Amino acid sequence: MLEKLQKKLNYQFKNQDLFLCALTHKSCKKQYNNERLEFLGDAVVDLVVGEDLFLHFPHLQEGKLSKMRANLVNEESLAKLAMSIGLEQCIYLSSAEEANKGRKKPSILADAFEALMGAIFLESGLEVVKEVLLDLVHEVYSSVDFETIVTDYKTSLQEITQARFGVIPDYVLISESGPDHQKSFEIAVLIAGKEYARGVGGSKKQAQQEGAKITYELLGKQ
Repeated sequence: MLEKLQKKLNYQFKNQDLFLCALTHKSCKKQYNNERLEFLGDAVVDLVVGEDLFLHFPHLQEGKLSKMRANLVNEESLAKLAMSIGLEQCIYLSSAEEANKGRKKPSILADAFEALMGAIFLESGLEVVKEVLLDLVHEVYSSVDFETIVTDYKTSLQEITQARFGVIPDYVLISESGPDHQKSFEIAVLIAGKEYARGVGGSKKQAQQEGAKITYELLGKQ
């Protein structure tokens, strides 16, 4: 399993103890865990993603770049990157955390991913971790426009509605369906009591973002 993970990363650890440390959650109560590596990796990921956005979007101002980076390195996005390499199968957890479905917790997945990046940085330096991380980021987000993915449409919509209507949008859950492992949510976007759009997604947050995007584009045309 660990060999498969390294192949997914396209990186072979020279120091296997460092690799294991990055994968060890604090619940294991061992003499080591990945908290310190996660602290380092958090800074490394911010720097690498920030530089990538800076180079790819030379026309954008600091405020927009900051929003984009925040959305790309948040817990949900990092957990998605972690699952893309099967990291959830390799984390060492206590039996209690295992029973508590720790492998599916975005916080644990995101922290372990950052710890891995921190470990690669310690072992091989910035240029190597940059190559590993950006390959994953561009692979996971290759199917749609990069700027669209990392734009926070809820925030952008709120800025428009406050300026134009003097209110902020309301998000109302319309329906929830599907089994626990494959939920689907439908959420309506209301502005001053009027429904403008509905979004559907695998989480309430995704459905809200989808509805906000549709509404944002609709208001932009008016």
